[in-house]
Amino acid sequence: MAISFVLEKFEGPLDLLLHLIEKNKVDIYDIPIVEITRQYLDYVNGMEKEDLNIVSDFLVMAATLLDIKSRMLLPVEADEGGEEEDPRAELVARLLEYKRYKAMARELMDMELVAQGLLFKKPTIPREVAKYEPPVDLDKLLDGLTLANLQRIFESVVKRQQDKVDPIRSNFGTIKKEPVSLEARILDVMDFARRKRKFSFRQMLERQGDKVETVITFLAVLELMKIGKITLTQEHTFDDMDIEILEEEGQETELQLDLDGLEG
Repeated sequence: MAISFVLEKFEGPLDLLLHLIEKNKVDIYDIPIVEITRQYLDYVNGMEKEDLNIVSDFLVMAATLLDIKSRMLLPVEADEGGEEEDPRAELVARLLEYKRYKAMARELMDMELVAQGLLFKKPTIPREVAKYEPPVDLDKLLDGLTLANLQRIFESVVKRQQDKVDPIRSNFGTIKKEPVSLEARILDVMDFARRKRKFSFRQMLERQGDKVETVITFLAVLELMKIGKITLTQEHTFDDMDIEILEEEGQETELQLDLDGLEG
């Protein structure tokens, strides 16, 4: 009695063979080739109205099954190692490989079905949060600057100030003004930076008086760099330093200074 099948449920001849093996509950390593071939040919005989491109693949497999069937009727041959060759071995290997791929395809399909149940919401970030900028990365801001470089710059600035001193007039008595605090000098440098936007360190020192004011101005620059208000660049050692304010024009904010340990 012929067995009826629905062509659409098989993706190819290997799919049909795997179905027949599972339907008959036989061991894939010990396929009853006679019975499986008979059932397979019953199915192929019912494919007269199908597309020739589809039928041709099934006919090739039918010829393979008939070849295996005929070889199993002949005396068993041994390979070079003395082991008996099983005519079904190559077919079994192809079926096992196809079965693995089919299992992986089924697993991927299940994952796709699970993924269809996931919903994603576009982010709705408040305007204030969207404008937030992370704190200044001091390592990035001071990239290329070392304490040794800063010391050489400082010594170069001090030397320039010393070269300006008149050896005769320097002995004259002077009326000294009250020393400027570091906080006041920071505010003064920040005000200068907001007006100039971009300037050199030497240009700013033209307004300074004695060595003490120069030192305080240098500390004020370092403090403003630390809190992320200005940036400092220098192309070569002992060159002048270019300073640029990081605040957007018209968006000045109050300075948050913590000078404990710097003054005194």
